[in-house]
Amino acid sequence: MANANSNLFAHFAAQFASRADEPLLVTNDETVYSYADIDRESARLARFLGELGASPGDRVSAQVEKSPAALSLYLACLRGGFVFHPLNPAYQAAELEYFFSNAEPSIVVCDSRNADAITPLANAAGVAHLLTLDGHGHGTLIDQSRSVPTAPLLVHCAENDMAALLYSSGTTGMPKGIVLTHGNLVSNARSLVRAWAFTERDRLLHALPIFHVHGLFVGIGCVLLSGASMRWLDAFDAASVIGYLPECTVMMGVPTYYTRLLAESGLTADATANMRVFISGSAPLLEDTFAEFESRTGHRILERYGMTETNMNTSNPLDGERKPGTVGLPLPGVEVRIVDGDGAEVAAGDVGNLQVRGANVFARYWRMPDKTAEDFTADGFFDTGDKGCVDDDGYVSIVGRAKDVVITGGLNVYPKEVELFIDNLDGVRESAIIGVPHADFGEAVVAVVVRDSGRAIEATDVIDRAKASLANFKVPKQVVFVDELPRNSMAKVQKNLLRDTYRDLFTRNPDPSG
Repeated sequence: MANANSNLFAHFAAQFASRADEPLLVTNDETVYSYADIDRESARLARFLGELGASPGDRVSAQVEKSPAALSLYLACLRGGFVFHPLNPAYQAAELEYFFSNAEPSIVVCDSRNADAITPLANAAGVAHLLTLDGHGHGTLIDQSRSVPTAPLLVHCAENDMAALLYSSGTTGMPKGIVLTHGNLVSNARSLVRAWAFTERDRLLHALPIFHVHGLFVGIGCVLLSGASMRWLDAFDAASVIGYLPECTVMMGVPTYYTRLLAESGLTADATANMRVFISGSAPLLEDTFAEFESRTGHRILERYGMTETNMNTSNPLDGERKPGTVGLPLPGVEVRIVDGDGAEVAAGDVGNLQVRGANVFARYWRMPDKTAEDFTADGFFDTGDKGCVDDDGYVSIVGRAKDVVITGGLNVYPKEVELFIDNLDGVRESAIIGVPHADFGEAVVAVVVRDSGRAIEATDVIDRAKASLANFKVPKQVVFVDELPRNSMAKVQKNLLRDTYRDLFTRNPDPSG
């Protein structure tokens, strides 16, 4: 129907109505929030944001800790037609300054502890309202909205209306705003519910952050579209997770979660007997992890592949062979192809550039039409920047990343951003950021640095300065000093040689801090 409401919340509404008295989430302290509780609170917040002056299409930036109130804020933005702009709580002032100036939000919600630091940034960006919300659900957002009625609110949205704005940097170091529409999110949630057979009988162990596609759109989307429930954890703790597995049926996690579970003696077949499926994504899952997890629990981890720009593209099957080292088959409605440098499709098994097309693929980069045109082909495929291959059975494998992104603990680190920071330090002539294998994080960030002639700078200087200005996951775990960076005939730094040289860095010299 042409006039049907494509608002993502409109697709959740049936479950909120039919399961009003059923639990939607249970927190660490055993507080139960029903579907009706979250329905009422999200309606209240939607009306409150509107009363502050937010209009459909306005951005609402949220740098807040994970909490049921934060979930209600996300749903409130959907209901009101506002564009949800989630930000990693680890981002520092310089990072936030760019996001606020580029996204131009009308409202910013931040943790109460950070309000003093964020206020001047919000004022400089022309933000109309700064509100606070802490991890316990307290703050001016909640206090000021208490008098607002909880009458239902649901704005009509078209498929191509913006639902969310997330940022992902490129090799130039310039963060790119990724426009995700209601149509993008609805189509992907539907595909995943079908592919992974979610029903109201499921309980998802939700230990992921909610500023990221994985925890926000994949996990929550599957639950709200199917009427399932969640064990809602503030953060991942392996011992606690094992204790909750007997009440859950599904877990989603990054590979780091599974390596940490394997380090616990309590991870057994008995502990996981009620689980229906373990799902892994956001970073490559090592085949050794896959094999050891199956040996310990009897479960074969289901690996899938997605990215911020596309949500999920492929998945190993729920019923059928799950091939270790692959990310499975294209999801229904998603086309995947592997092409060479000239755009011609390659033969099965050959490595090339991975491209995708489907209703899940983002609409455009925010205010970057030239970059949008560059990353889409004439026939509508998005060039992911990943190198991959497809086997004779149609299973996709990711073999490398053309853009040298480092994925550490499931989070993307874009080398140019960190390199620009380090290169500006006194005593540094130039630097190269690489990712090397790490048993816990999948990859660890390593800085290879060339000192300025006659200038003294040590590894601790680089790390301490980075910690003061960058999100923690971007901070190099080790700094290596060299006389020169290896370059090819075009003067391009050969990061492949650096990765090969230092690939055993954490095997030879493990980082005790993990």
